[in-house]
Amino acid sequence: MDDSELTSVFLVDDHAVVLRGLAAYLATEPGMSVVGEASNGRRALEELAVLANTDRLPDVVLMDLLMPEMDGIAATAEIKARWPEVEVVAVTSFLEEDRIRGALVAGAVGYLLKDADAAEVAAAIRSARAGEVHLDPAAARALTDALRAPKKQTVSLTARERQVIVAIAEGGTNRAIAKHLGVSERTARTHVSNILVKLGLASRTQAAMWAVREGLVQASSTDQR
Repeated sequence: MDDSELTSVFLVDDHAVVLRGLAAYLATEPGMSVVGEASNGRRALEELAVLANTDRLPDVVLMDLLMPEMDGIAATAEIKARWPEVEVVAVTSFLEEDRIRGALVAGAVGYLLKDADAAEVAAAIRSARAGEVHLDPAAARALTDALRAPKKQTVSLTARERQVIVAIAEGGTNRAIAKHLGVSERTARTHVSNILVKLGLASRTQAAMWAVREGLVQASSTDQR
């Protein structure tokens, strides 16, 4: 396989046994390559800066959230600020709505629990490489339950976000949305992720349903997808 086809992964966790386990598994996964690891967020930023200087930034970072010196949420926000092309998947033992939302707001495109099986870890990495959101089912349920809370009724979207969610409801792909708005596909993906986080939704399908419920599109529009 050509190097350009490999998905490069950087591992961040303060438990050495977890790092060794992930590295050993990913070494056997077709199309994936581990390019580095770190034991906390601050060290991860230092190592990624070295990789950036040699044009070897990873495609995806698997990021533990609870670590000393700099936690995973802060590190994720800094990674996305400095290297927006690098995607981050949060990996943690905790299932808390605030923590899930914090990771996604910081820029993560995935949220896995540490008891996820190997196949789900690989699926999350591949989804992240494609810029798509991948949530552990329990995390998705937590966000969905939070959507039902009264506080979510006060959420409002910007004019651009309303354009994007209408396009989602009409079946638009990220590429189609990007072309329609005259922006890059990565920017379109970012808009989609921001909308899901802001509304506490777990999927594009839920976003489409929200748009119908709010009267932004007619139900028949979503039926045609």
